[in-house]
Amino acid sequence: MSKAAYPYPADEFDAQPDAGAPRGVHRAPRSAWSRWWPFLLVIVLVPLLAWGAVTWMSNHGGLPNLAVPAVTDTPAEPPSAAASGAATASAPASTAPSSAPASPPASSSGTVDKATPVKVLNASGLSGAAATAASKLTKAGFTSITTGNSPSTTKQSVVYYATAAQQQTAALAASTLGISTVTLSAAQAGTGITVVLG
Repeated sequence: MSKAAYPYPADEFDAQPDAGAPRGVHRAPRSAWSRWWPFLLVIVLVPLLAWGAVTWMSNHGGLPNLAVPAVTDTPAEPPSAAASGAATASAPASTAPSSAPASPPASSSGTVDKATPVKVLNASGLSGAAATAASKLTKAGFTSITTGNSPSTTKQSVVYYATAAQQQTAALAASTLGISTVTLSAAQAGTGITVVLG
Protein backbone atom coordinates (compact mmCIF):
# COMPACT_ATOMS: atom_id res chain seq x y z
CA MET A 1 0.00 0.00 0.00
CA SER A 2 1.39 3.35 -0.95
CA LYS A 3 1.42 6.45 1.16
CA ALA A 4 -1.10 8.10 -1.08
CA ALA A 5 -3.59 5.28 -0.61
CA TYR A 6 -3.32 5.42 3.25
CA PRO A 7 -6.90 6.11 4.39
CA TYR A 8 -6.16 7.50 7.87
CA PRO A 9 -5.20 11.04 8.82
CA ALA A 10 -1.58 11.74 9.74
CA ASP A 11 -0.69 11.79 13.43
CA GLU A 12 2.48 12.24 15.59
CA PHE A 13 3.75 8.83 14.61
CA ASP A 14 3.70 9.76 10.94
CA ALA A 15 5.94 12.81 11.51
CA GLN A 16 9.50 12.55 10.31
CA PRO A 17 11.97 11.99 13.21
CA ASP A 18 14.27 14.81 14.25
CA ALA A 19 17.76 13.88 13.26
CA GLY A 20 19.28 15.51 16.40
CA ALA A 21 16.90 13.96 18.92
CA PRO A 22 17.70 10.67 20.70
CA ARG A 23 15.79 7.62 19.65
CA GLY A 24 14.21 5.29 22.20
CA VAL A 25 14.48 5.63 25.98
CA HIS A 26 17.91 6.75 27.24
CA ARG A 27 19.14 7.51 30.75
CA ALA A 28 21.63 10.16 31.54
CA PRO A 29 24.98 8.79 32.74
CA ARG A 30 25.15 8.41 36.55
CA SER A 31 27.73 10.25 38.59
CA ALA A 32 30.23 8.41 40.80
CA TRP A 33 28.54 9.79 43.92
CA SER A 34 25.15 8.39 42.94
CA ARG A 35 26.71 4.92 42.50
CA TRP A 36 28.66 4.87 45.81
CA TRP A 37 26.47 6.67 48.36
CA PRO A 38 24.31 3.56 49.24
CA PHE A 39 27.46 1.58 50.15
CA LEU A 40 28.88 4.44 52.19
CA LEU A 41 25.57 4.79 54.01
CA VAL A 42 25.61 1.08 55.00
CA ILE A 43 29.25 1.19 56.11
CA VAL A 44 28.65 4.23 58.36
CA LEU A 45 25.07 3.77 59.49
CA VAL A 46 25.06 0.07 60.46
CA PRO A 47 27.99 0.31 62.95
CA LEU A 48 26.47 3.46 64.48
CA LEU A 49 23.12 1.72 64.96
CA ALA A 50 24.80 -1.37 66.47
CA TRP A 51 26.86 0.76 68.89
CA GLY A 52 23.78 2.73 69.90
CA ALA A 53 21.74 -0.44 70.51
CA VAL A 54 24.47 -2.05 72.63
CA THR A 55 24.96 1.13 74.66
CA TRP A 56 21.25 1.50 75.29
CA MET A 57 20.78 -2.15 76.33
CA SER A 58 23.80 -2.10 78.65
CA ASN A 59 22.53 1.06 80.35
CA HIS A 60 19.00 -0.33 80.77
CA GLY A 61 19.87 -3.83 81.99
CA GLY A 62 19.41 -5.59 78.66
CA LEU A 63 22.95 -6.96 78.62
CA PRO A 64 25.05 -8.55 81.40
CA ASN A 65 28.07 -6.67 82.68
CA LEU A 66 30.96 -7.97 80.60
CA ALA A 67 33.64 -5.85 82.22
CA VAL A 68 36.93 -7.68 82.69
CA PRO A 69 38.62 -7.06 86.04
CA ALA A 70 41.87 -5.18 85.78
CA VAL A 71 45.02 -7.17 86.41
CA THR A 72 47.77 -5.39 88.25
CA ASP A 73 51.35 -6.49 88.24
CA THR A 74 52.82 -7.05 91.68
CA PRO A 75 56.56 -7.02 92.20
CA ALA A 76 58.10 -10.41 92.80
CA GLU A 77 58.92 -11.17 96.41
CA PRO A 78 62.47 -12.02 97.36
CA PRO A 79 62.98 -15.73 98.15
CA SER A 80 63.09 -15.15 101.91
CA ALA A 81 59.82 -13.19 101.85
CA ALA A 82 58.18 -15.87 99.68
CA ALA A 83 59.27 -18.56 102.11
CA SER A 84 57.92 -16.67 105.10
CA GLY A 85 54.70 -15.97 103.18
CA ALA A 86 54.31 -19.68 102.47
CA ALA A 87 54.87 -20.47 106.13
CA THR A 88 52.26 -17.90 107.12
CA ALA A 89 49.77 -19.24 104.57
CA SER A 90 50.19 -22.79 105.85
CA ALA A 91 49.83 -21.79 109.51
CA PRO A 92 45.99 -21.59 109.52
CA ALA A 93 45.78 -25.12 108.09
CA SER A 94 47.56 -26.51 111.15
CA THR A 95 45.10 -24.76 113.47
CA ALA A 96 42.00 -26.02 111.68
CA PRO A 97 39.43 -27.83 113.85
CA SER A 98 40.19 -31.19 112.20
CA SER A 99 43.82 -31.26 113.29
CA ALA A 100 45.68 -30.94 116.58
CA PRO A 101 49.04 -29.31 117.28
CA ALA A 102 52.02 -31.50 116.38
CA SER A 103 53.40 -31.27 119.91
CA PRO A 104 51.43 -31.38 123.15
CA PRO A 105 50.92 -28.12 125.06
CA ALA A 106 53.64 -27.13 127.50
CA SER A 107 51.12 -27.07 130.38
CA SER A 108 50.17 -30.74 129.87
CA SER A 109 51.17 -33.09 132.62
CA GLY A 110 52.93 -36.46 132.24
CA THR A 111 55.36 -37.80 129.67
CA VAL A 112 54.88 -39.64 126.38
CA ASP A 113 54.75 -43.43 126.82
CA LYS A 114 54.32 -45.14 123.47
CA ALA A 115 53.85 -48.49 125.19
CA THR A 116 50.49 -47.29 126.60
CA PRO A 117 47.66 -49.49 125.25
CA VAL A 118 45.76 -47.70 122.49
CA LYS A 119 42.36 -48.95 121.34
CA VAL A 120 41.13 -47.63 117.98
CA LEU A 121 37.36 -47.85 117.44
CA ASN A 122 35.75 -47.19 114.08
CA ALA A 123 32.57 -45.14 114.65
CA SER A 124 32.49 -43.62 111.16
CA GLY A 125 30.90 -46.53 109.35
CA LEU A 126 33.73 -46.50 106.77
CA SER A 127 35.34 -49.89 106.27
CA GLY A 128 39.03 -50.04 107.18
CA ALA A 129 39.21 -46.70 109.02
CA ALA A 130 40.45 -48.27 112.27
CA ALA A 131 43.16 -50.29 110.47
CA THR A 132 44.38 -47.18 108.66
CA ALA A 133 44.60 -45.22 111.93
CA ALA A 134 46.40 -48.12 113.64
CA SER A 135 48.97 -48.16 110.84
CA LYS A 136 49.64 -44.44 111.37
CA LEU A 137 50.07 -44.94 115.10
CA THR A 138 52.47 -47.84 114.52
CA LYS A 139 54.59 -45.66 112.24
CA ALA A 140 54.62 -43.01 114.98
CA GLY A 141 56.12 -45.57 117.40
CA PHE A 142 53.11 -46.82 119.39
CA THR A 143 53.60 -50.49 120.26
CA SER A 144 50.32 -51.69 121.84
CA ILE A 145 47.43 -51.05 119.45
CA THR A 146 44.13 -52.87 119.05
CA THR A 147 41.30 -52.12 116.63
CA GLY A 148 37.56 -52.66 116.61
CA ASN A 149 34.18 -51.20 115.72
CA SER A 150 32.26 -48.83 117.94
CA PRO A 151 28.70 -49.93 118.84
CA SER A 152 27.42 -46.51 117.71
CA THR A 153 28.40 -44.06 114.98
CA THR A 154 29.52 -40.46 115.38
CA LYS A 155 30.67 -37.63 113.14
CA GLN A 156 33.38 -36.26 115.44
CA SER A 157 36.62 -38.05 116.26
CA VAL A 158 37.74 -38.02 119.91
CA VAL A 159 40.77 -39.33 121.83
CA TYR A 160 39.98 -40.37 125.42
CA TYR A 161 42.66 -40.98 128.09
CA ALA A 162 42.21 -42.47 131.54
CA THR A 163 44.65 -40.57 133.79
CA ALA A 164 46.41 -37.21 133.79
CA ALA A 165 49.74 -39.01 133.32
CA GLN A 166 48.53 -40.17 129.89
CA GLN A 167 47.69 -36.67 128.62
CA GLN A 168 50.94 -36.22 126.65
CA THR A 169 50.61 -39.67 125.07
CA ALA A 170 46.95 -39.04 124.15
CA ALA A 171 47.88 -35.67 122.62
CA LEU A 172 50.58 -37.32 120.51
CA ALA A 173 48.13 -39.99 119.30
CA ALA A 174 45.58 -37.27 118.45
CA SER A 175 48.11 -35.18 116.52
CA THR A 176 49.28 -38.28 114.63
CA LEU A 177 45.71 -38.97 113.49
CA GLY A 178 44.74 -35.31 112.94
CA ILE A 179 42.17 -35.26 115.76
CA SER A 180 41.62 -32.02 117.68
CA THR A 181 39.51 -33.25 120.60
CA VAL A 182 41.40 -34.91 123.49
CA THR A 183 39.32 -35.65 126.61
CA LEU A 184 40.07 -37.07 130.06
CA SER A 185 37.50 -39.80 130.67
CA ALA A 186 38.34 -43.03 132.48
CA ALA A 187 34.88 -44.38 131.64
CA GLN A 188 35.52 -44.03 127.91
CA ALA A 189 39.27 -44.75 127.88
CA GLY A 190 39.41 -47.80 130.16
CA THR A 191 42.97 -48.32 131.36
CA GLY A 192 44.76 -46.68 128.45
CA ILE A 193 43.83 -44.52 125.50
CA THR A 194 40.78 -44.99 123.28
CA VAL A 195 40.52 -43.36 119.87
CA VAL A 196 36.97 -43.05 118.51
CA LEU A 197 37.01 -42.34 114.78
CA GLY A 198 34.03 -40.35 113.51
